[in-house]
Amino acid sequence: MQVEIKIDSSCTEPKVIIMTSAVTEEVNNVLKKLSEDMSQVISGSKNGKIKVLEQADLIRIYANDKKVYAVTGEGEYILRQRLYELEERLDARWFVRISNSEIINLKQVGHFDLSFTGTICVKLSDGTTTYVSRRYVSKIKKILGI
Repeated sequence: MQVEIKIDSSCTEPKVIIMTSAVTEEVNNVLKKLSEDMSQVISGSKNGKIKVLEQADLIRIYANDKKVYAVTGEGEYILRQRLYELEERLDARWFVRISNSEIINLKQVGHFDLSFTGTICVKLSDGTTTYVSRRYVSKIKKILGI
């Protein structure tokens, strides 16, 4: 496969063009990889104002009282999507579900404490302590390589 990059100062947004004689498995893999990297917008409301939330700023997303909240360094935002919809939008390399009601950003984890029997305690960068439910313990251990 040949890769070519052209620098054009008049270009306002990157553009990818794939030239091929046929759609092969290699082309499909490139398309899949490009579409995975395109993160989708997540917006939250706080004090009657809506803000676009950057995935890197998200510490955790959780459901409570039939509402879904996103926690960032700037506070909590109410989201309109359900957890399963957010799970599809978030970067799977860094966001992991730890219970039926919570998703965390692995980049925002201070440490994991495995001293509790049957569960894992998670200390997040904002000081919040949360727990991995038993159902998700094996998944977290696999991610951590334990």
